Amino acid sequence: MNADMLRTAADKKVVLITGAARRIGARTAEVFHSHGYRVLIHCNRSLTDAQALAARFNQQRANSAFLLQADLNSAHDIQALADAVLSQHARLDVLVNNASSFYATPLARVTEGQWVDLMGSNAHAPLMLCKALSGRLRDSQGSIVNLTDMNINHGMAGFSVYTMAKAALQAMTRSLARELAPDIRVNAVSPGAILWPEHASDAVLHAEQQATILAGIPMARLGTTDDIAQTVFFLAHHAHYVTGQTWRVDGGRGL
Repeated sequence: MNADMLRTAADKKVVLITGAARRIGARTAEVFHSHGYRVLIHCNRSLTDAQALAARFNQQRANSAFLLQADLNSAHDIQALADAVLSQHARLDVLVNNASSFYATPLARVTEGQWVDLMGSNAHAPLMLCKALSGRLRDSQGSIVNLTDMNINHGMAGFSVYTMAKAALQAMTRSLARELAPDIRVNAVSPGAILWPEHASDAVLHAEQQATILAGIPMARLGTTDDIAQTVFFLAHHAHYVTGQTWRVDGGRGL
């Protein structure tokens, strides 16, 4: 690669999206890619989906997508992920902390392992990635966007550990917005009902729960992955005077 090609590559904005292989993460990657960003696609277990997404991006535009696999509950893997970003890419403009574990933890059965797992992917890993990558983000006057959850504002029975972890992520958003200003903006997106869980043990009960949720949404429908992805992109790319904010994208459900 000659000097002109290296300068051209360095000039292209770069986004790292954790948990980017599927669902909201994949759609967010598509939006950034469509706006000319080079996309670093992180995955853990969804390697096949991540490879397919990267291949599609690179077919559309050569060398525009790169795959990074890491277990965000492993301190070693988190550091290796950050090291790979820093060593392989001349710049980083946006970090999207999207990866998340999500499952029920009824109080009577909650375990230490569940606490470590849910706090790890939802709070600890984002903090450590922000720490490791803040220097590169400061160089580009970049942006961090964290994915939280509307349920942290009123609680969710049976999911105390998950909601605690997302609440920690929201608190981190506000604290880092102060600490990293004015060089790095830090915001969060708080999705409402966007996608139903992929697996339900009781289809009838699941249908009843869906109907109850929809009845409480003024927009009278689920949101889409694009609703979230476009908000993430706006906060990262356009909202130059916005920091420390959590934007609810919930169809009015929180009213």
